Amino acid sequence: MTKIVTAGVILIGDELLSGRTQDTNLSSIAKFLTPLGVTIGEARIIADNANIISQTVKDFSDRFDYVFTTGGIGPTHDDITADSIASAFGIGISEREDALNVLRKRYSDEELNAARRRMARVPDGAVLIDNPVSQAPGFQTKNVFTMAGVPQIMKGMLADVAHRIEGGAKTFSISVTASGIGEGDAAAPLAAIESQYSGVSLGSYPFFNDDLRGVNFVARGRDMVILDEVKEKLEKLVFELSANE
Repeated sequence: MTKIVTAGVILIGDELLSGRTQDTNLSSIAKFLTPLGVTIGEARIIADNANIISQTVKDFSDRFDYVFTTGGIGPTHDDITADSIASAFGIGISEREDALNVLRKRYSDEELNAARRRMARVPDGAVLIDNPVSQAPGFQTKNVFTMAGVPQIMKGMLADVAHRIEGGAKTFSISVTASGIGEGDAAAPLAAIESQYSGVSLGSYPFFNDDLRGVNFVARGRDMVILDEVKEKLEKLVFELSANE
């Protein structure tokens, strides 16, 4: 049986918790990992707090095959992710010449001030992650990939992560749309269908468009043959529920 490979995602930033910034990185990371055969087991939004970052990174690193962090690696005083990750693993951190050389591609010697040089501070032994958008690199420490919080930059960094991932069993999904049906109408039969198949998760997602209501049923699993069977049962369920409306 193909190995199940998991990942945890840590979204770092007070601006996320305050509602000032709406996260889109989790969705991008999930869409990046799914074709590689990596399943996200947990995602967490945390504050710019050194102790919380260190504890969360260590916890996730122990529990998941891969960990992705976003945010907190810029040039300002509250960008403390690099130091916190070094602390999580009990290793040192210092300004790295290879990281400085990357920054020099974007900044002149005059522009590369003390604040910007902070972006060249990397935990000992970490491997840089290329940043094709703004140059300032991310880095990989053990099984933890540390990337920028700005969505466009984070997406660019993922290109240099793909070849470092050893994926496992891929997850597939099928969906069936039922118009004119309430989510509560399908709850019991949906649970009954799910109970017949181990390794398949079923979800129902209601929608409302003007005067139309309905539900999207989504089944996820690693065996397309089984998912096709589930789809047939969902389509039958929709037919039966529609007939009763």
